Amino acid sequence: MQQIIKVVNGVTRHPDWRMAEPINIEVLQGEQIAIVGDNAAGKSRLIEVLTGHYPLLLNEVQYNFSPSPLKMVSENLKYITFRDSYGDTDGTYYYQQRWNQHDIDENTPTTGQLLKEAFRQADESIGRGLTEGEREAAQKQRTAFRNKLTKIFHLEGLMDKYIISLSSGELRKFQLTKTLGTGPRVLIMDNPFIGLDAQTRDQLRELLQQLAVETHLLIILVQSKADNIPDFITHVIPIEGLHILPKITREEYQLQLRKRVLESLPKEKKDWILSLPQKDLSKESFYPQEGNEILKFNNVTIRYGSRTILKDLNWTVNEGEKWAMSGENGAGKSTLLSLVCADNPQAYACDIELFGHRRGTGESIWEIKRHIGYVSPEMHRAYQKDLPAIDIVASGLHDSVGLYTRPKPEQKEICLSWMNIFGIKELADRTFLKLSSGEQRLCLLARTFVKDPELLILDEPLHGLDLQHRALVKEIIDTFCSRKHKTLVMVTHYQEEFPQCITNNIFLKRLHLSDGSH
Repeated sequence: MQQIIKVVNGVTRHPDWRMAEPINIEVLQGEQIAIVGDNAAGKSRLIEVLTGHYPLLLNEVQYNFSPSPLKMVSENLKYITFRDSYGDTDGTYYYQQRWNQHDIDENTPTTGQLLKEAFRQADESIGRGLTEGEREAAQKQRTAFRNKLTKIFHLEGLMDKYIISLSSGELRKFQLTKTLGTGPRVLIMDNPFIGLDAQTRDQLRELLQQLAVETHLLIILVQSKADNIPDFITHVIPIEGLHILPKITREEYQLQLRKRVLESLPKEKKDWILSLPQKDLSKESFYPQEGNEILKFNNVTIRYGSRTILKDLNWTVNEGEKWAMSGENGAGKSTLLSLVCADNPQAYACDIELFGHRRGTGESIWEIKRHIGYVSPEMHRAYQKDLPAIDIVASGLHDSVGLYTRPKPEQKEICLSWMNIFGIKELADRTFLKLSSGEQRLCLLARTFVKDPELLILDEPLHGLDLQHRALVKEIIDTFCSRKHKTLVMVTHYQEEFPQCITNNIFLKRLHLSDGSH
């Protein structure tokens, strides 16, 4: 049987990139692979070896891409990384830029232009060595497939938008379309389903399953959600603590997973959260009296050019309520939260009340932010400096992104306590960009809680977390929100990710909204 990818006794040249033992792995024709493991287990490290990004000492990775007409590894093997899904490869970015679109250079290519250029380059490569008739037939087939991708991912209305203007879910759809549309022989995707709404996840699964059956495409998924491996996957390669375990069938792996017992949040950590000093909010000038409205939207409409994101939105959140927010990609969930967190300048043109004060009546954004703990895909995307993890956590004390100061001794103690709660205390002195994507997310979650905020705004907080850490973070949220004066708004596309404390629901559709409570 054809070996598409093979590594024999692979050891990376740089010691920092090595697995626990030499890599021995083969992927055969007809197999569809999921690489699974806990956060920081070594999943991305293995992929960097398979893609040739981490060169080996002696035995390089062996590839056999036949029957692909493409010659170069970079043309046959495509990899969508965790950070690619935030659009990093398609332009520069700073936090809040999505809400300040007047800062975007007019010469910046649009979504449609970037897709067109990617497809043009792919067509030139694929057309080499073919007759004119073969080129025309192949081009017709690729065009039909690309149109199908555009329809599945609802990209028709996004072609004139800049990448920076897309929501995190829309960015994932763009990256998937751009990559699939180039016709790779091997497609590696890091957590491709996170950030997508339920309908799009189902459509993507069906599409990948169809490609796996009808084409020569080899699919390799890197999965943090090991409990949600798609049906078309045939084999699983588990990784534990930089050890690559033997390849087993999907059915064998699921049987093993069912036997795992999830650890709960230790009692001492729960007690520590519950014993945090109660703030005297009666002395806070920018906070409502107990039980009053935390935020109120009155007929709020948000537009960017001719595109309406939110229309006539009325929404009230009272102190102590715990809201679950869900909805379609591009429906305005992150835009709505940016208005709450004082990141979107359009808030001043809207009738919005925060903590009992109408926006634009003289308050500073720092008065607003001091009561809010916030994490989002946009925030994760903005952290690009390779500073010690504890400095990233400490930035939550000052509500800064991009400006960092070493924490004072008493602040450092608070930061370390929260890092301990999230199980990352030992990473305090490791630099942020050296952490795995899951460790980075835990670091940003610790940053969110570090100042003991009254309002938690959690936008897709469990992105990239493994089964164990998803359960841990849900317990932390429940424990934290059981305290007095705590209000929560959380966004996710997975209903099972919401904590037990939820009291109200709001669902956003593109240009439509419905809400309710239970």
